[in-house]
Amino acid sequence: MAKRLKVGVIGLGTVAQIIHLPILKNLSDLYEIAALCDISRQLLEDIGKRYSIDRLYTTPHELVAQQDIDVVFVLNSDEYHAECAIEAAQRHKHVFIEKPMCLTLREADEIIAARDSSGVQVMVGYMRRFAPAFLQGVEEIKRLGTINYARVRDIIGPNESFIRQSAHVARYDDLPGALQKDRLERSKALVKEAIGDVSPETGRLYRFLGGLSSHDLSAMREMLGFPRQVVSAVQGASQFLTVIFAYDGYYATFETGVDLQGRFDAHIEVFGATRSVKVQYDSPFIRHLPTQLFISETRDEVYHETTMRPTFKDPYTYELEYLYEAITQRLQPKTSPEDFKKDLLLFQMIIDASKLSMVGDGIAPATANPE
Repeated sequence: MAKRLKVGVIGLGTVAQIIHLPILKNLSDLYEIAALCDISRQLLEDIGKRYSIDRLYTTPHELVAQQDIDVVFVLNSDEYHAECAIEAAQRHKHVFIEKPMCLTLREADEIIAARDSSGVQVMVGYMRRFAPAFLQGVEEIKRLGTINYARVRDIIGPNESFIRQSAHVARYDDLPGALQKDRLERSKALVKEAIGDVSPETGRLYRFLGGLSSHDLSAMREMLGFPRQVVSAVQGASQFLTVIFAYDGYYATFETGVDLQGRFDAHIEVFGATRSVKVQYDSPFIRHLPTQLFISETRDEVYHETTMRPTFKDPYTYELEYLYEAITQRLQPKTSPEDFKKDLLLFQMIIDASKLSMVGDGIAPATANPE
């Protein structure tokens, strides 16, 4: 029988309740939930009873000190991700950390240093990159030939509209006021460290890139590689953003935003001369909605459309199965801290290009080397 990994979970919010805790319980042959941590005492006790867990902590420091924990899931607010991941690694715990891994390059380097000094694994939670339809799409694009154009799109309605209709999420109002203030101050300080003393609008854009957009940009990088430059980035109303990336021989557009419509449209589509490949995602908050692969092709003047739904098994489950293999076989995961650093660089390039759009034309676009 395979060794079960004992898991300590830091942060019991929406993603933990809807996604990670149920999947960890379902994967009981691989994982055992050994401890929980949250700053809300009421929420901690509620979830502890729900999963019959009696090792409950209100500070991450207490949880990572529990000796029998093998892997720590860092699911709390991202201002605290680096701090939790570093201490867990220093305690010789493996780390699974939800996106964004952190907000600054300094934090990323500190996480890498802590990982390397302790010989543990650190993996970032980019579940879309583990969907079978996505992986098959990556292989299809390799056979596409010359790429003419690519489109990355993520326009969604409020996540709460999906959650209210499909799940129950426990929430309590017992969060200490001092901790809420600390979170806000940390956010401002980390954004300033990452991109300088910027306007509140630009600061919110950076946080948006680290949130919803990080999924799209990370998947784009695996599918197409790192773009040569950011040609333009324009932010409109209501967090709508349009970016043009330059690749060798073609351009890719990225359009994203959040409105009040009850739909979730997230896809990557790549166009060749006679063939196109599209990976379509649905809301992750309703588990087991399938990720689908669409291939359109013209052969001998006949147009063909193929739809593939490889599985109803959700990408999060594939992701945590992959995590188990990475830890037990001592393999560096593809969604590593080094991989995430490329997203931070891409965020910076987009921010730089968006600043240029505010001051007029005629200024060179943002470029960078991801290595």
